[in-house]
Amino acid sequence: MENFYTEIPELKYHLNHPMMERICQLKERDYSDKEKYADAPQDLADALDSYDKVLEIVGEITGHIVDANAESVDQEGPHLKDGRVTYASGTKQNLEAMVKAGLNGMTMPRPFGGLNFPITPYTMCAEIVAAADAGFSNIWSLQDCIETLYEFGNDDQRSRFIPRVCEGETMSMDLTEPDAGSDLQSVMLKASFDEANNCWRLNGVKRFITNGDADIHLVLARSEEGTRDGRGLSMFIYDKRDGGVDVRRIENKLGIHGSPTCELVYKNAKCELCGDRKLGLIKYVMALMNGARLGIAAQSVGLSQAAYNEGIAYAKNRKQFGKAIIEFPAVYDMLALMKAKLDAGRSLLYQTSRYVDIYKALDDIARERKLTPEERKEQKEFAKLADAFTPLAKGMNSEYANQNAYDCIQIHGGSGFMLEYACQRIYRDARITSIYEGTTQLQTVAAIRYVTNGAYITTLRDFENFEVSPELKPYRDKVKAMDDRFEACTNLVKDAQDQELHDFMARRLYEMAADCIMAHLILQDATRHANLFARSARVYVNYAEAEVAKHADFIQHFDKEKLTDYRR
Repeated sequence: MENFYTEIPELKYHLNHPMMERICQLKERDYSDKEKYADAPQDLADALDSYDKVLEIVGEITGHIVDANAESVDQEGPHLKDGRVTYASGTKQNLEAMVKAGLNGMTMPRPFGGLNFPITPYTMCAEIVAAADAGFSNIWSLQDCIETLYEFGNDDQRSRFIPRVCEGETMSMDLTEPDAGSDLQSVMLKASFDEANNCWRLNGVKRFITNGDADIHLVLARSEEGTRDGRGLSMFIYDKRDGGVDVRRIENKLGIHGSPTCELVYKNAKCELCGDRKLGLIKYVMALMNGARLGIAAQSVGLSQAAYNEGIAYAKNRKQFGKAIIEFPAVYDMLALMKAKLDAGRSLLYQTSRYVDIYKALDDIARERKLTPEERKEQKEFAKLADAFTPLAKGMNSEYANQNAYDCIQIHGGSGFMLEYACQRIYRDARITSIYEGTTQLQTVAAIRYVTNGAYITTLRDFENFEVSPELKPYRDKVKAMDDRFEACTNLVKDAQDQELHDFMARRLYEMAADCIMAHLILQDATRHANLFARSARVYVNYAEAEVAKHADFIQHFDKEKLTDYRR
């Protein structure tokens, strides 16, 4: 693929979604920067054109450099010597190309050297890069950690660190430890205040840290002596220039080989507090993780796209029994479903990113002036929607990435098991997406309250009011029936007033909610652009209808006494 943006027309469709008008208006403060910066957009059309041109640059670099280096990076991987990481040679070339093109600190305001991009076009960039090399996307996309520092750091910290990221320095978020993976309340890396030098010091070990030898780290550490829970944790900024942190080892992983996953040893490392004490996990990491989960959703969509690309190319060229295998129903059925999952998952991803854009822009404006009552209402509404949709986008797209990668290998047959085909790398890279930044099981935990409090069904009923094209109305009727089944199953589980049963059924209700939401979104897309989405909409609705029926049948006919069969 020559250009990973221009050759995927679905991306340009999402860039021009109707919600982008409000997003650009908020992000550009009614285009007030045009008087101060030559590159600031004059109006909506100018803003969208600017995003389009940058996306084209990202797509070109990805097609000509990142994709070309992907196999060699996968084989070489990063190196460790004397406690420091050196990237694979191809990774160095990738980073150099991105920095030279000015593609760092993309969402940061112009005074810091950023491009002032909304989250949505930046997320598209992340998807594009991941489609070529998911391992490299982990390094480049971690620039979005700067969002947390921008949001919660002080003016001095913003002025010192944000320009460095915009100039190309790398970031990491150091959260997990040997005894604290999903349970971050158990973090014990010690932060103590050095009175003599008027600074904080970090001591301990972090494990599974993506890009762990980065230039600037956001670190979760225990600042309150004697505590054992999340209320004793604070967020700190560590600058590699100050020393005190060594890489003990680089993990030997199944996939994403270009991305160094490190075990770090902190030895009296100098750092500084970010935000207020005791809010590290309760407030700051939650914001950091929501951004990271959107990033993994984008990575997952990129991997789904890569799997589909490889699958359809092979199916067109591979001949068996005198014809291309794409002509066999068993194969074209797999490809149609792969594309439907890709399109529906992408619709969910960008609907989520648009919600995030609006509430984050209003949050930022609130630091400059008091919001109007209408703006406060809008901010609250979109913050809730973003919080509800993020675990769906991350969880479902990571599962779809794994399913599409599996099917890609199946289409290749025996060749798919051979290392010379890219599908095996995509398969290995996809596997982590449903694990890191919160497993799919944890996404279910994050989402289930929006099932039980009625938020999802309210959103679904709102979606039912969207006027679809006449030829899609039978499919919209199917989705309405799916919504009804989801609501009935939700009420059935709630009415049982049994917490164990509630937890047991949570994953099924989570998937039902996501299936219904994605079905509505893909129908909306197909109504706006039939040529791009009508086929996927029909395939996805039929697929989702069967999935919802499967879960509904299980829930409605399940005897809670049978829970004893599942316990160990």
